[in-house]
Amino acid sequence: MSENQKKQLEQQLWNIANTLRGKMDADEFRDYILGFIFYKYLSEKMEMYANSILKSDRIHYKDIKEDAANGPEYIEAIREEALDKLGYFLKPSELFSEVAHRGGNGHKAGTNFIIEDLQKILINIQNSTMGTDSEEEFDNLFEDMDLNSTKLGKTPEARNEIIAKVLTHLDKIDFKLEQTELDVLGDAYEYLIGQFASGAGKKAGEFYTPQEVSMVLAKLVTTGKTKLKSVYDPTCGSGSLLLRVAREVEEVNTFYGQELNRTTYNLARMNMILHDVHYRRFDIKQEDTLEHPQHLGMTFEAIVANPPFSAHWSANPLFTSDDRFSQYGKLAPGSKADFAFVQHMIHHLAENGTMAIVLPHGVLFRGGAELHIRRYLIEDRNYLDAVIGLPSNIFYGTSIPTCILVFKKCKEHPEDVLFIDASQHFDKVKTQNVLREEHINKIVDTYRSRSTEDKYSYRATLAEIADNDYNLNIPRYVDTFEVEEQIDLEAVASELKALDKEVLETDNVLEVFCKELNISTPF
Repeated sequence: MSENQKKQLEQQLWNIANTLRGKMDADEFRDYILGFIFYKYLSEKMEMYANSILKSDRIHYKDIKEDAANGPEYIEAIREEALDKLGYFLKPSELFSEVAHRGGNGHKAGTNFIIEDLQKILINIQNSTMGTDSEEEFDNLFEDMDLNSTKLGKTPEARNEIIAKVLTHLDKIDFKLEQTELDVLGDAYEYLIGQFASGAGKKAGEFYTPQEVSMVLAKLVTTGKTKLKSVYDPTCGSGSLLLRVAREVEEVNTFYGQELNRTTYNLARMNMILHDVHYRRFDIKQEDTLEHPQHLGMTFEAIVANPPFSAHWSANPLFTSDDRFSQYGKLAPGSKADFAFVQHMIHHLAENGTMAIVLPHGVLFRGGAELHIRRYLIEDRNYLDAVIGLPSNIFYGTSIPTCILVFKKCKEHPEDVLFIDASQHFDKVKTQNVLREEHINKIVDTYRSRSTEDKYSYRATLAEIADNDYNLNIPRYVDTFEVEEQIDLEAVASELKALDKEVLETDNVLEVFCKELNISTPF
């Protein structure tokens, strides 16, 4: 599938979503359309796998009759294999194409009521995993798809009609799942998440990091690596950032994440499975990362995060004895959890690992406990590797300037910290600022080569940072001040004198004309 065809698929899916959602908000319809795409994906995977098992018997899975004499025997055998291999199971009558067909065809005969069937199938998918290794990964995965919600339509008939339409439209699209070397559907899914994010305004920040920012973070933490044992995102949202890291290396062994929001947590698990990440290779938990961390005692080779900016947290004094925070002597303020996330991530960073986190600019210069923590990280631990200033207005729902902090426990360049000011390197698209490929490459190339460039990057020694009292505000290190052209006051004065003389001469001429015409002068 060419790049052009891939874009067509993305556009096709978005058009279905945008046309059929009616007056429903984009972020509300998101859960339905992404859920249905996920159901179609699970269904097609199931059918492909079952057909591969049945190939020698020359039987197609969907042709097996569940009430035929040998039907249950076939289905039970396939169920056992599918649960082990795929982690879930669907009966032939539960396949997406069968339900879409019933909904579409029955419409003409007036017998297409599929909501109840569909609701049961989604529950059956989750129930099929109970008692198996994949139970947690599929637990309540479809809970946000309330098919009886009045948001879909006032009456059951209206709701049924819109659901049947969505399924019929999706059924016509070939996801090309047999082309295993391509991640077409995964890309399209990511595209939809991004599209919904751009339409969701402030709410988008909860589940989506703009792709270009994800790309910068992913490239930073994979510098010098071709394989990763583990990657972790403590505020993983839809999981896009974790998946982006995987694209920068040949292999990631295991993905770890934690997400507070239940809906977004469901989205992350679906996103992983849709990108063909086997359920045994990801471990995503739902809980508050700072208050109830779920990956105790674990360290990770790459850590990325775009946590909520300056979020509130309890800052409970009990945390002063928590291994994540105890060595610093002070906790991040309750009104700004930014450094609490940094401390959490550093605690989980492997000795050979790299972490990159997006934060608001305030973390660079705010005083009090945050200054204390900054100083400890630089003076005592020397973990800070780079500070990168990003353009403002590149995140959905907020226009505040942001930065990326890169930390390593074993720095290749322990003598300095690299500062990059990329705040002026962007393109404006409508009301949003975006990083283009050249902007991303410039940041990453500068980080990797550790090069200095006038008005763009600078390597500050630890002594310089100490002289600035651990204030990391980028203009203190990267001078972007543009000298204004000097004004020649003598020349300006001469010019004014000449103008005065010219005005006087013009007035004299005008006075002569007025006398000749016997009228008053205008001055």
